[in-house]
Amino acid sequence: MPPRSAFVCSSCGHQAPKWHGRCPGCGEWETLVEEIPAAPRASGGGGGRAVRPVPLAEVEAPAVARLMTGIGELDRVLGGGLVPGSLVLLGGAPGIGKSTITASALGNLAGAGRKVLYVSGEESAAQVKLRAERLGPAALKVPIVTETDLDSVAATIEAEQPDVCVIDSVQVMYAQGLSGAPGSVGQVREVAGRLMRVAKERGIATVLVGHVTKEGALAGPRVLEHLVDCVLNFEGERERTYRTLRALKNRFGSTNEVGVFEMREQGLVEVEDASARFVAEATREPGSVVLCSMEGSRPLLVEVQALVAPTELVPPRRVANGVDRNRLALVIAVLARHAGLSLGSSDVFVSVAGGVRIDEPGADLAVALALASAARGVSLGNGARPLAAFGELGLTGELRHAAHPDRRLAEARKFGLDTVVAPGDAAPDLRSALRATLPARAPRAA
Repeated sequence: MPPRSAFVCSSCGHQAPKWHGRCPGCGEWETLVEEIPAAPRASGGGGGRAVRPVPLAEVEAPAVARLMTGIGELDRVLGGGLVPGSLVLLGGAPGIGKSTITASALGNLAGAGRKVLYVSGEESAAQVKLRAERLGPAALKVPIVTETDLDSVAATIEAEQPDVCVIDSVQVMYAQGLSGAPGSVGQVREVAGRLMRVAKERGIATVLVGHVTKEGALAGPRVLEHLVDCVLNFEGERERTYRTLRALKNRFGSTNEVGVFEMREQGLVEVEDASARFVAEATREPGSVVLCSMEGSRPLLVEVQALVAPTELVPPRRVANGVDRNRLALVIAVLARHAGLSLGSSDVFVSVAGGVRIDEPGADLAVALALASAARGVSLGNGARPLAAFGELGLTGELRHAAHPDRRLAEARKFGLDTVVAPGDAAPDLRSALRATLPARAPRAA
């Protein structure tokens, strides 16, 4: 008897025996897609063999030589380069630079004597060549295959045996045995599973390029993120020149590293000293504070800007760009309760200049000082240099310790930022920090 078809939600992966207009799992409309499952194996308990467990102390872990892409920022986020046989998912919004960085990496690998392969399913070979021409002569040496059929792609990889292979993108590949359209849950899962088996068996480092859907999911449901070894996410806005690369998952390295790139005419260019770029563009206008943040193992100086404007809207607007909106609400509440700075009748806008996103709690103090400066209309800092700050803000108004304070301070001193407000004896709480930075117009007591 042939297996019965199931209906799988393309948004959350929920399976249902029959079609529904609305997914019972997540409540989204028109997301259930029919999928024919594989035929189950005959029961009888005969086929498997017992495997002897081995103590971890007896397991030998051989050193694996990584494949360096020649892009320092990318190699650091990967944990030191590509691991042979690994499966990497590179995601981001359309037009953010995923194809550009993969083409540059393949060009560098080919120039270093590595065998590479570029599989393009979205663009023709002529379109890829136009992009590669501005990346340099090394990118033009990369062999390309334009194919979307999974069987043909797998056969080509088996025949070519490259060291590194890029699939651009996983959502346009399709397996002929499945009934779903390319990009559906079943198709994406089958494509990734087949490519993973080929990568593991042949020791081929495979990079899957995936788009971010309108709901914010990477290459469809999150089941694909659990299948791969490493998940990289490209962040930024196409209207801005800066891009950041983060590792959301990495079995071979840290997930705290971040790479900074700048989009230019010749492609993505590494920004090795991003702090110098952001500090040079920082102003001393009211509402501007330099944040000493930590991105993985390196400090990063970015400018936090705030704007506070009276409004007649109820409720007032709270707009956050580059910082968490819930964290902004917490800072506003602590300012009102423990510093006497009420912003309940004002619109509040907070942005991290340059399109960088900061997720660490150590940004709380910089956001609070920027809001206080904007609300009072007073510039912070001494002389021509802006004020720098870092520290976590507690709900009772105290300033809490932030990781690696010495490295943050050293980075600020490196660029001449002598005035740095940080948790300590001089600023044990938010009220003390505001009194030290706004001496002329200190906030009223709560």
